Amino acid sequence: MTEEMILANATLVLPDETVTGSIRIVGGTIVDVATGPAVPVGATDCKGDYVSPGLVELHTDNLERHIQPRPKVDWPHAAAILAHDAELASTGITTVFDALRIGSIPSGQRYVRYARGLWRELWQLREQDALKISHFLHLRAEVCSETLAEELAEFGPEDRVGLVSLMDHTPGQRQFRDMSKLETYLKGKLGLEGDGFMQHVADLKAMRDRYGDRHEVETVQAAKRFGAMLASHDDTTEEQVRVSAGHGITLAEFPTTVEAARSCHDHGIKVMMGAPNVIRGASHSGNVAAQDLAELGHLDILSSDYVPSALLLSAARLGEIWGDFACGLRTVTKTPAGVVGLDDRGELRAGARADVIRFRMRDGTPALNGVWSRGRRVA
Repeated sequence: MTEEMILANATLVLPDETVTGSIRIVGGTIVDVATGPAVPVGATDCKGDYVSPGLVELHTDNLERHIQPRPKVDWPHAAAILAHDAELASTGITTVFDALRIGSIPSGQRYVRYARGLWRELWQLREQDALKISHFLHLRAEVCSETLAEELAEFGPEDRVGLVSLMDHTPGQRQFRDMSKLETYLKGKLGLEGDGFMQHVADLKAMRDRYGDRHEVETVQAAKRFGAMLASHDDTTEEQVRVSAGHGITLAEFPTTVEAARSCHDHGIKVMMGAPNVIRGASHSGNVAAQDLAELGHLDILSSDYVPSALLLSAARLGEIWGDFACGLRTVTKTPAGVVGLDDRGELRAGARADVIRFRMRDGTPALNGVWSRGRRVA
């Protein structure tokens, strides 16, 4: 028999409102959404808890953290993938675009190639039905590198590449316009300071001059070959946004200024900001605060970035800022699903994939009481 489940007497988070009602799930699909407090025989009484679509995460490097929990520590990949998958499920994320860097620097023995092999191992676990949630590949294509073209060639349409982001971390622009912030960051991450830091900066600038423009063109071409959506990263100026729009980009990851975010909306580009930025009230790199963009109406999507548990909490915070809880949750459900063409999820409606979470607000913090992926409880 096909398994059936009813979550009743819940506060349903719909795209434009919250209402008291119930959802009925058969197998992996939502088959009915009803309003009213009734609790049919055999249903689960949610006692007013929120029931929302599962969260959709477009950019997280959490898997990288699991495979390298400390500098120069390479953790067994299968164990890391399973731990990452379970952690995301425990935070309400039911669809993830795992962000893996491509573009290494062999001459400096930094940023070693890893994406091709790691994704192959993840795919094998998926084929074995060992993963709790839905995984897609997000290739973070670093144009300021030596091997980007070679690494792009290692992937094809069969790899489930859903998103490719054009990244340029050349010092002195975009995320790290403030060189003092970059030096602080690299001192903590790589132990670089003083003359070592200055040499690193010079090396990267020379590398960008040598490879950058060609890598940018090849990344745009590769995204088309994969059938993937192309995103920009850390746009700072109107000119950078204009270039992004010319590439056909429809998603801007973490624009660093109000100017860039406003220009993105003028060009029909959705703006994604980091959930940790919302929670902290500021960017760790000294760039524009996500809350400022939210108050200006220039924020569409949230990403957990480096803190998976921040995604649901930050969406609830946005709901408070906007005075519209459903609108806040839409930034982590329907809108991110729609921008990458996943029209089968991100919304509580008949016919949608049964990715569902149940939670209660406790002193402003959402506490999860259940997570279902395709109708199967995973947390």
